[in-house]
Amino acid sequence: MIHLRSQREIDLIRNSCRIVVEALELAGSLIQPGIRTREIDKEVEKFILSKKGKPAFKGYNGFPASACISIDEEVVHGIPGQRRLQEGEIVSVDIGVVLDGFYGDSARTFAVGEVSLQKKQLMSVTKESLHFGLEQARDGGRLSDISNAIQRKVESARFSVVRDLVGHGIGQELHEEPQIPNYGPPNSGPRLKEGMVLAIEPMVNAGDHEVKTIADNWTVVTLDGRPSAHFEHTVAITGNGPEVLTVS
Repeated sequence: MIHLRSQREIDLIRNSCRIVVEALELAGSLIQPGIRTREIDKEVEKFILSKKGKPAFKGYNGFPASACISIDEEVVHGIPGQRRLQEGEIVSVDIGVVLDGFYGDSARTFAVGEVSLQKKQLMSVTKESLHFGLEQARDGGRLSDISNAIQRKVESARFSVVRDLVGHGIGQELHEEPQIPNYGPPNSGPRLKEGMVLAIEPMVNAGDHEVKTIADNWTVVTLDGRPSAHFEHTVAITGNGPEVLTVS
C-alpha cells in the first residue's frame, strides 16, 4: 500500500529530515585524508542522539552502524570501520533518522581532497540526475517518469544506472511502497498523488551497471571495480509540485 500523508505527517517527516541534513553536513565537514570511517560514524551518531533522534540504520536488519559510508567502487551500504580515507577517493554517506515515529533519509557523495575529472563528472551527473527525477515527482504523473528522467540524464553522460537497487516510499517505516527504480520507460507504474513521500536515490557507476555484495553481506560494490556515486533526497508530492524535505 502506498501511503498518502497528511500535512501534519509531512511536517513530522520534515523534522527527521532536518536532522539528517545537519548530520550529512557534519559528515562532510569531517571528510579529509587520514580520517577513519568509524570516526565519522561515531560523530554522526552522537549528533543524531543530541537532537533526540535515533539513527534509523543502526540495527536495521542487523546493520552495525549509524551511517553507510561507501568509498570509490563501493556503491552503498559500506560499513564504517578502520579504513582511512585517502586523497583522490570519493565517499558516499547515507544517513537515516527516526524522530517521533517518522523517518527521514538522504545521501551525498563527497570528494576526499582533489579527485579526478571523471570522478567530478560522475558526482555532478549523479546529483543532476537526482534533480531531474525530483522534477517528475508531481501529482498526476507516473512513477516511472521519475525513473526515466534519471536514466536519460545518466546515460546521456555515458555512465550507468545501478539496476539492482531502488529508491522507496518513506514515512512511518524506513522503506515503504512504492519501490522506485532509477531506470525504465516513461508513463508507467502507479499514478503519483499529493501526499506521497518518496526517497529518490540514483546510484550511478562510471563503468558497467552490474554490482555484487561482498563477504560482509552488506557492502555493494561495482563488478568492474570502477567508482560509483550516490545522491538521495526525501521529497513530498504536494499540490504545488515537489517539496524536497532534505535541504538545508
